[in-house]
Amino acid sequence: MIDRATVEKIKETADIVEVVSDYVHLTRRGANFMGLCPFHNERTPSFSVNKSKNFCYCFSCHKGGSPVNFIMEKEGISYHDALLQLAKKYGIKVEEKELTDEERREQTRREGMYLANEWAMQEMQKNLTESQEGRDVGLQYLYSRGVTQEAIKAFRLGYAIDSYTSLSEAARKRGFDLDVLRELGLLGMSQQGRIYDRFKGRVIFPILNSSGKPIAFGGRDLKGGPAKYINSPESELYHKSNELYGIYQARQMMVRENRCYLVEGYLDVIGMWQCGLQNAVASSGTALTDGQIALIHRFTPNVTLIYDGDAAGIKAALRGIDMLLSHGLNVKVLLLPDGDDPDSFARKHTAEDFRDYIEKNQSDIIRFKVKVLTADAGDDPQKRVAVVNSVVESLAHIPDKVSRDVYIKECSTMLRVGEEAIGEAVRQRRVSLTEETKRRQQYEQRQATSSDQMPQMPDAPSPEQPTGENTAAQTGKSQTFFGIETYPLMPLEKKIIEYCVRYGYMDFCEVCDDDDNKVTISVVEYVCDELECDGLKFTVPGFAKIFNILLDMLPAFREAADAKLGAIREESRKMRDDGIGEIASKGLTIREIEKEEKALEERISELERKEYEEFTKTYSSIRLTSHEDDEVRRIATRAVRERHQLSHIYSRERPADREEDKLMDYLPRAITELKNGVLDQQMQAVMREFREICGKGMTERETELQQKLATIMRIRSQIAKDIGERIVCPTKRR
Repeated sequence: MIDRATVEKIKETADIVEVVSDYVHLTRRGANFMGLCPFHNERTPSFSVNKSKNFCYCFSCHKGGSPVNFIMEKEGISYHDALLQLAKKYGIKVEEKELTDEERREQTRREGMYLANEWAMQEMQKNLTESQEGRDVGLQYLYSRGVTQEAIKAFRLGYAIDSYTSLSEAARKRGFDLDVLRELGLLGMSQQGRIYDRFKGRVIFPILNSSGKPIAFGGRDLKGGPAKYINSPESELYHKSNELYGIYQARQMMVRENRCYLVEGYLDVIGMWQCGLQNAVASSGTALTDGQIALIHRFTPNVTLIYDGDAAGIKAALRGIDMLLSHGLNVKVLLLPDGDDPDSFARKHTAEDFRDYIEKNQSDIIRFKVKVLTADAGDDPQKRVAVVNSVVESLAHIPDKVSRDVYIKECSTMLRVGEEAIGEAVRQRRVSLTEETKRRQQYEQRQATSSDQMPQMPDAPSPEQPTGENTAAQTGKSQTFFGIETYPLMPLEKKIIEYCVRYGYMDFCEVCDDDDNKVTISVVEYVCDELECDGLKFTVPGFAKIFNILLDMLPAFREAADAKLGAIREESRKMRDDGIGEIASKGLTIREIEKEEKALEERISELERKEYEEFTKTYSSIRLTSHEDDEVRRIATRAVRERHQLSHIYSRERPADREEDKLMDYLPRAITELKNGVLDQQMQAVMREFREICGKGMTERETELQQKLATIMRIRSQIAKDIGERIVCPTKRR
């Protein structure tokens, strides 16, 4: 367990922009940052990062939250492990006891898989450098390929002992579940039902995800077997279509140089890394996928494909062109001299020489495609038509219209076909692609949101729903319709809890206490008073949980607010002293000095107000979106997210349209609408009972129900009037 003080320190230290930047290439857009979502494949940025709120959110797949929540979602790890990862990133010391075998078995399945892969990687690293077999076989092979000790350490290379049971026996002794290692592909089972090590006798290339966790392994045979390389199978951790070898080692340099070099093999990446081109990644010989391209695009839009200069290299370079272009990437291609691959070429040249060669010999991908295809087609008309159609297909995948038009004009000249003909063909194909893309995105969005959406109830129950005295609205319990648990007042309560999460501790209004002294109360205190005066509570358990947490955090907030005010005043004092000194140095008249000092005080007051307002506005949301309770985090994340998707030009809200500026109208109205919803439920219950007993001679009960109904109608009428008008805050605290 981590003590609470350390947890709070981690949350306060973790900066959402820094955390997200490890996974996403961010671009500043006004007050926020934007980037491609790391949780799903997309081609236009919909992932927003708000530094002031320390919060991120994707408008397409609806994932995000605080730094803690982001790490949990991205890495698929627990709240506890996310805190540990952030603590490590920011150098915060955490006292943790080592897990016992029993505790390790109690870890979740996914965490257990990560632990097993990490352990196996470390075992095979030790085999390479500490065992006689590893040094004589594995290490000698790597040295013969020019791999240095520095690269061996950076890429965590290893060796699997040439034994059927070496790894499995070691895993059994450490208490690992062998079934988990089988699922990860580290172990296999023979036809006779015997466990064996799949990678035995191979040099091991761990495949790390973008955060450095081992998710799979590649093994290079050294004995001339039928399979030169074998890789881990697909698993819960490893989806090869979404991963690239070397992405962890390359990501920082990809961002710094704003370019990615894409090659095919493990040793190509390592060779270029040793040469000094440390922004190279590999598709490991497989055809490029949307997931892999999206992974590159998160760090840079500029890609250079580097392949051998033979026929296989040319074929590989032409593979996946359309997908690369459709993601809006700027794609170049470089064919190396015959007989060279990226690894051998890198070992012959310095980084400067290699970069210089790339700049002089790389070609635009469209020009490269036209050149290669026209050379193959010769003067055959049918082949030339096929070339034009293939080029049109690629041009239609370019999302930017200006770029398309430039390429259309250039391809018209290269292909000796009319510009209008190519342009019309591209436009027609573009329309078809756009429709296909829209349908696919709509389907993906429905799939992403269908399982993660809170149930939405109609404003009033249907006639088939029970409306008696013990309905959910009256008892606070849920009902079940068609097997789905629902809460009739959820839509009305949702509005109020959103305001509480977003602005819980902001000053809301002044009220009079029992001694008629004016006191300022916060949003959450106002909601508490309003609900208590009518005996109301939140009926949705998750909302009630969040509201109680907010009330429990009030003392901590007041203490933090006092400390913040002290820090703000100290900062203002320094600013005032500096300002007065600057004014005094100008040699102004007394009237000018007074004017300057007045302007200085106004600036300081405004800065104090804004800084304190920002602190109170974000205090509740920052803590709730990083709360240890999964349900609290999920609801808080939805409440804090922006209401509408940003437009393509990322227009900012005007100050007059800020929700917090209109909270004096919105919050009382939301509470009044909730009370009206409760009265609706009560009225329907009365009407239901009245219909059941009408004509049965129960005149006394009928009269009682009529009076109750008249009272409800009178109150509803007043509430309806309040809703139609502007609601004013109370002047007396109840």
